Amino acid sequence: MIKVTVPATSANVGAGFDSLGLAVSMHNVFTFEECEGIQISSVDGTHVPAGSNNLVYRSARVVYDQLGIPLRGLRITQRNDIPMARGLGSSSACIVAGILGANALLGDKLTKRQMLTLATAIEGHPDNVAPAMLGGFVTSVIDEGQVYSVKKDIDPELAFAAFVPDFRLLTSKARAALPQMVSHKDAIYNLSRAALATAAFCDGDYALLGVATKDSLHQQYRLPLIQGGDDVFELALDLGALAVYISGAGPTIMAVVHKDDTAFFDRAAAALQQSDLLRHFTVHRLLADNVGAVVE
Repeated sequence: MIKVTVPATSANVGAGFDSLGLAVSMHNVFTFEECEGIQISSVDGTHVPAGSNNLVYRSARVVYDQLGIPLRGLRITQRNDIPMARGLGSSSACIVAGILGANALLGDKLTKRQMLTLATAIEGHPDNVAPAMLGGFVTSVIDEGQVYSVKKDIDPELAFAAFVPDFRLLTSKARAALPQMVSHKDAIYNLSRAALATAAFCDGDYALLGVATKDSLHQQYRLPLIQGGDDVFELALDLGALAVYISGAGPTIMAVVHKDDTAFFDRAAAALQQSDLLRHFTVHRLLADNVGAVVE
């Protein structure tokens, strides 16, 4: 039996649309065994598709097809700690697990870059699958069908406050809210800040993150889909967050804070409960995951 543990991820990191992402300390756990037919179950009661349309199974099948090896069937179990459709990479966790699990069952025939390229082809962009696989803070690009990524370990002195609402926001709906064209000015605005965010994480100059995570390409269009989103941004900044941004396509809003600022989370939780507008949010204290997906 193969066991795969995959971290949650927070994509875009503000200005790095479809290119930046980081891994945090919330995990889904999957097991894989070859068998006759398809046997898929959830060990925590979360509803997951039990047939060939299951994303973990579909991703595993891509590996078998890539290697030209017939797939008789798989027995897959899932433990789903990452909330679904909340902007924390639950789909990417399934994709990465399926690919890594199948590769391990078949004798580790694919390289990490090959697996990352397959995962990106399924997901459509690398900003979640790359940190899910590699861990840390990851910058990725796609060039001529290949994915190129650079990973930087996240400073353990940082923590992440995930403000998670009690409703889902499908990525397809969040993408549909985006304009088809953007101005040259907005493109430059994001390009410069994505570069600055990368430099800030690499150099440890976290005072720059507040500026570096500002965005002109997606957040202003997605915030209206997140009830109370603007107020969560304001709350987190008022409480002393280094940066605040929409995690992935949303609706989770992520704040970057100092690890030692444990009072931030108590104050945030109290403020959420005292507000009728924000009571549907809960705040989770997460740390960096610099390891990424683990296969055992």
